Amino acid sequence: MTTRDKLVETATALFAARGYNATGMADILAAAGVHRGSLYHAFPAKKDLLLAVLERYRSGIGERLIAPAWAGVDDPIDRVFALLARYRRFLTDTGGRFGCPIGSLALELHEADADVRAMLQANFDAWIGHVEQCFVEAGDRLPADLDRRGLALFALTAMEGGVMLARTARSPEAFDAAVAQLRDYIDRLLAAA
Repeated sequence: MTTRDKLVETATALFAARGYNATGMADILAAAGVHRGSLYHAFPAKKDLLLAVLERYRSGIGERLIAPAWAGVDDPIDRVFALLARYRRFLTDTGGRFGCPIGSLALELHEADADVRAMLQANFDAWIGHVEQCFVEAGDRLPADLDRRGLALFALTAMEGGVMLARTARSPEAFDAAVAQLRDYIDRLLAAA
């Protein structure tokens, strides 16, 4: 692993655990075991490191999140709910402390620079794109005039909102309720088609 990769991996973990603003460059250096000069050579500013972390998330969504969730799941509608079930496992495995790292960063950095906002949006767009493709693959099982991207956006907001509420309550109850409502809506769409 290169020094740059080690810094990105370390920053990814620290930003997820502590938040971007609460993580200092000294924290990253100590956790990575890297010399200060190496850090500033690779990333002249903390924002540069954040952009690399966001790119890591975006480029790894298929391998790290989507593929494990969809392993062995053939039906495109079931894949959407398998992905949401993976988030539920993250919540239960962490005692309700899990937060979607992109969602958490988006909330924390609501006044971020344009390039950071663009990378946050690229991450959300990647997630939406994978879910939209499931709805596209569902074909005529869903109404022909359905906005499949809009439905994928709805799924994202149900997931993000459910995670936020479950994290606050330290219980998956709100997440489960959000997913159940999404399931009910999609079942109605399937019946209508």
